[in-house]
Amino acid sequence: MHLQDILYTQGFGTRRVCAGLVQQGHVSIAGAAVTDPFADLDPEGLRFTVQGTEWACHEKAYLMLHKPAGTECSQKPSTYPSIYTLLPSPLRLRPNKGAVQGVQAIGRLDQDTTGLLLLTDDGQFIHKMGSPKHHVPKVYEVTAKHPIDEAQIAKLLAGVVLDDDPKPVRAAACESGSPLHLRLTLTEGKYHQVKRMLAAVGNRVEGLHRSRIGGLALPDDLAPGQWRWLTAEQVAQLRAPVPRAA
Repeated sequence: MHLQDILYTQGFGTRRVCAGLVQQGHVSIAGAAVTDPFADLDPEGLRFTVQGTEWACHEKAYLMLHKPAGTECSQKPSTYPSIYTLLPSPLRLRPNKGAVQGVQAIGRLDQDTTGLLLLTDDGQFIHKMGSPKHHVPKVYEVTAKHPIDEAQIAKLLAGVVLDDDPKPVRAAACESGSPLHLRLTLTEGKYHQVKRMLAAVGNRVEGLHRSRIGGLALPDDLAPGQWRWLTAEQVAQLRAPVPRAA
């Protein structure tokens, strides 16, 4: 593949812009500048530097982000900064066959909710991870306003009715680590679901953090606002079918 085309697929601008970057000596591979935009290279595993920024070539982008509080999962935020401002420009500008460029968040977290967020430009992966039909478990660490008792946990496991659906919504797992802490596992993604479920059992969410999606846990060394590429193994693990409860 031509170098200018590789840069284009990675989000470094139009093909004309990418050709200009190469011709002006802004692109280097293994420490040596490459000035021919039509240099034929294998994109698989290719690493290069653009204007001092190191980059690894990925056919599709799969990322994890530690969402900080006070950010919105929207391209056009209304009140708080967008999570997309935490990503480098190429990830926001990667060409896409759809109307929206760049990576997209898989589902949303409220502005005051922190924790693990996945982003990708792979439409099939977005559907797989976001569809309630696939029952991908998501684990939330809940700080409650009032002490959590066994009766509340029993109700959450048995199912509570939310105001927009007569069908009960159940927690896949629920355990209390301390009087005000609850670890809640859900396989659906209804609007404000955790907050509404806690309200349905007479409690209130004071703090909410997503710690795990499927078999992927938020790494301890990934600080709020930081992101990293998912490994091929992590992507494969997330793609794997979720075992159904007996």
